[in-house]
Amino acid sequence: MGTILRDMRHVQWHELRHAQGSASQVPGLLSRIAWGDSESAEDALSDLGRWIGAMAVFDATAATVPFLWELAAMESVKDRVGVLGLLGTILAHGHTHHPGWTRDAHLAVLAGRTTAERLATDGDPAVSAAAGTLLTACAGHVCPACPTR
Repeated sequence: MGTILRDMRHVQWHELRHAQGSASQVPGLLSRIAWGDSESAEDALSDLGRWIGAMAVFDATAATVPFLWELAAMESVKDRVGVLGLLGTILAHGHTHHPGWTRDAHLAVLAGRTTAERLATDGDPAVSAAAGTLLTACAGHVCPACPTR
């Protein structure tokens, strides 16, 4: 592993959960998004979206978000637009029975706002538009689980 995603090893993934169970597979998915070919990266991003954010957030979601911000910032990542979209999906969802998971996941997304601001001026118009959409969602984010800002 290079500089990107190097801190994944500090997360106890096997102790975290996502929609399908143990989050022990999350590092492999993040690695495929970072270094896989377009098809492999797209499949991994799709799986990750279903597991950590599409219907609800989980304790693994908050642990994953900082790595998604890393991926969104790396020009070599094939689907930065998709990564930014997943961050927006996470911000839009929660978990009815675990408001703490919701709060932690949302705060992790909101913590990356400076990265989104930088990406809003990216040379790739699709990345810049996706970052702008995410910034708008961050600015308007209000939910019962999150503290008022």
